[in-house]
Amino acid sequence: MKRAILVLIGTIVIIQAAAVDLLAIPAFARKYQMTCKTCHTPFPKLKAYGDEFAGNGFVIKDKDAPRYYVDTGDSFLSLLREVPIALRMEGFFTYNNADTKQWDFTSPYVLKILSGGEITENIAYYFYFFFSERGEVAGIEDAFLMFNDLFGSDLDFYIGQFQVSDPLFKRELRLTFEDYQVYRARPGESSIDLTYDRGVMFTYGFPSGTDFTLEVLNGSGIGEANVFRNFDDDKYKNFVFRVSQDLGDHFRVGGLSYLGKEEKEGIGNSLWMLGADGTIRAKPFELNLQYVARRDGNPHFAVSTLVPSENVKTGGGFAELVYLPKGDDSKWYLTGLYNWVNSDLDELDYSSATVHYGRMLRRNIRATAEFTYVFDSIYKDHGRLALGLITGF
Repeated sequence: MKRAILVLIGTIVIIQAAAVDLLAIPAFARKYQMTCKTCHTPFPKLKAYGDEFAGNGFVIKDKDAPRYYVDTGDSFLSLLREVPIALRMEGFFTYNNADTKQWDFTSPYVLKILSGGEITENIAYYFYFFFSERGEVAGIEDAFLMFNDLFGSDLDFYIGQFQVSDPLFKRELRLTFEDYQVYRARPGESSIDLTYDRGVMFTYGFPSGTDFTLEVLNGSGIGEANVFRNFDDDKYKNFVFRVSQDLGDHFRVGGLSYLGKEEKEGIGNSLWMLGADGTIRAKPFELNLQYVARRDGNPHFAVSTLVPSENVKTGGGFAELVYLPKGDDSKWYLTGLYNWVNSDLDELDYSSATVHYGRMLRRNIRATAEFTYVFDSIYKDHGRLALGLITGF
């Protein structure tokens, strides 16, 4: 492990020396001919302006995209001149992943194609397809249509598949190799967590800085359709309600409630989740906090006449601190992440501390060095080193 730490320090020095100062233009930046830092800092992390851009259906209200539609002579047809396309590729060089005590070329770890944009006024789409995720063709994850400003109000409507936790903190946009573990926790044989699911989402924002979100979900993840060509494995729908409130320019607090039920072979599991989250912005720092408590009534789907049902308590969260020394113009940054999950089921217990350094080689090429120490998991305590290159173009 001492050698791994020395390699980490040496890599930071090399990355710092190799950095250059140029811009790049991926999909939305190509459309509007703007730099990526308009919405990201550093990519893929979204700034407040980036969140607003996405919430407007990937449209900058006061800036028309030049030559975006084909003029067919039919004013009732909205036909994109070019379909916006972007690519993202990530590769890592890791040591001791999952306590294997091995060096590994974990590359490409992610290779995906992304597309999104406005189809017509107030109607947009977004999706990405994994050519490869950890060596397998993973298929489609995010894929939805968005109807913006319904009825002339600030009500937005999404239908498709997305991450349940997107209104909280977006896993796909995190800076670290280490994940937000509490979002992935699934007790027993439950199919429900706070990652991907299919359904609809309504969002509404008030001028006071209050945002409401309602999600209605299958509760079955995004696996294949069953023999009946249904994606939902049971007759139930699950509900998520989310509220977030800005407190001035530097603070935000939020709350989450999840009420659900699932069934397998006629046996049910009822569950609920309650969460609290917050963000503190005091340049050059940003602190993100998340806590989720979960209760499952029968996550092993035990037949009560044969095996007693088991109430399972699970709780956890994370704290993430991002340091950007020059704000939007930072060419390097530091991130600290602490994860913890505690459950009645030992296999879910997890806690880790991560230190992550990133350097922008281009606006859309990021070199990273990350060390994570896992204090508690199904594996014994261990450290993990990950050196990476993340690109978007």
